[in-house]
Amino acid sequence: QVQLVDSGGGLVQAGGSLRLSCAASGRAGSSYAMGWFRQAPGKEREFVAAINWGGGITKYGDSVKGRFTISRDNAKNTVTLQMSSLKPEDTAVYYCAAGRTTAVVTVGPTYWGQGTQVTVSS
Repeated sequence: QVQLVDSGGGLVQAGGSLRLSCAASGRAGSSYAMGWFRQAPGKEREFVAAINWGGGITKYGDSVKGRFTISRDNAKNTVTLQMSSLKPEDTAVYYCAAGRTTAVVTVGPTYWGQGTQVTVSS
C-alpha cells in the first residue's frame, strides 16, 4: 500500500510558475513510478506527466510539453511537478499518482493523492 499526499497548489497569474509536490509513504513507496493528472470542472481527468522509479524516463501530456517538468527524489520519497508559463486552461485540481511502471501510471494508476487546486488567472 502506498499513500500519497500532494501539495503546493494555489493561485497564480498567467505566465507565472508554480511547483507541486507529492510525498509518498508506505512499504516500497520508492519503487513505484509516479506521475500527475489533472481534472478541470466538467472535464475528464487528464494525464499530465509521469516518471519512472529511477528518474531516467519521463512522459508528458501534449498540452504541457515544454512547460512542465517532473522530477523525483527517492531519498525523500517525493515527486515534484514544476509548472511554468502557466495558462488559464491549466486551471484544475492536480492529483499525484503512482503505479508499478510509467505505462501503468499513464493509463491507470494504482494509487492517488487527494488533489490540490491550481488556479491560473488571466
